[in-house]
Parts: sequence; structure tokens; C-alpha cells
Amino acid sequence: MSKPAFKPRYILWLDMEMTGLDPVNDYPLEVAAIVTDWNFKEIATYEGSVHWCSKHLKKRFDANSFWREFPEVRSALEAQNKQTDKTKAGVERELLAFIDKHIGDSMILLAGNSIHQDRKFIDQWWPRLGKRLHYRMLDVSAWKVVMEGKYDKKFAKPEAHRALDDIRGSIEELNYYLKKVKA
Repeated sequence: MSKPAFKPRYILWLDMEMTGLDPVNDYPLEVAAIVTDWNFKEIATYEGSVHWCSKHLKKRFDANSFWREFPEVRSALEAQNKQTDKTKAGVERELLAFIDKHIGDSMILLAGNSIHQDRKFIDQWWPRLGKRLHYRMLDVSAWKVVMEGKYDKKFAKPEAHRALDDIRGSIEELNYYLKKVKA
């Protein structure tokens, strides 16, 4: 007899803004999450930001050329960092409480664009959250590769580089691809 399929009731869409892409040396700055059903209807949203030492933050921002292309986003994230006093542990506790309230204690399907990168940061910085996540993930970027490579279908996703906006863009992008698939 085969093992029952993983069929979660809800999807946890998540996006993070970080100082860079190295989960060991870079810092998670902002995280947002949206719980949806399988019709991608929003059930609940969460936004949080982690405070880091400004000196360390500047060093990591300066080490990543990406931020030279988006100075206004960098400035907004630096300003947000000064305004928050939440620790990484505090944000993890809030995320876990959010998940408990809206998903329950079942294993979680994590979704987003290039979500494997966010997962590396989760495992590094929020291990209690990482243990709640199923090994399967819904990665919109995999759909992007197939739809662009095989069908020449491109989605013009806005480059907001803010966590909640990016999640909504990912949901919109997956909906776009699904409409291209014939049932």
C-alpha cells in the first residue's frame, strides 16, 4: 500500500527581503506571509521585520551589488530596521502563532517565487519554523521556467522588492500560468 499523498488544506505563501543571498552571512530583514486556499483566496496576512545592528546591516548591504540597483528599497528597509525592535526569535514566534491560528499544527506547504532561497534562510535563522515545513514546496519560478522555455509565455511581474507585494505578485503570476494550461 502506498503512502497517502500530501494534501494540505491551505498554502503558506512567504517572501523575505534579505541583505543578500548568503543565508549564513546575510540577514533576513522583512518577512511577509499569506495563507490562501487552493483558489488562492487570501485568508490571512502577516508582516514582520527584524532589527539588526545598523553597522552590520550597512556592511552586508554594501557587499551586495543588487542593492545599488534598488537604492530606494534599501533606504526603506534601513528606515524600517531603525523603527523596529523585534528580534529574529520574536518574529519567528509571531510567524508560528500566525501559522497555528490559520493553518493549525499540520505540516505546511510553503509557496513563493524561488522559495528554496527563502527556505535556506528559514532553516538558518528560524529553525522551529523550518521543522514545521513539508519538504515539498510550491515554487512559482519552476512554472516560470517551463512556461517561458516551452511555451514562450511571460508574466510581467513588478519588481517591488517588498515582501507582501512580492507574494501577491507570485500568486498573480501562478494564476496567469494556470490560465494558460488547458484542463
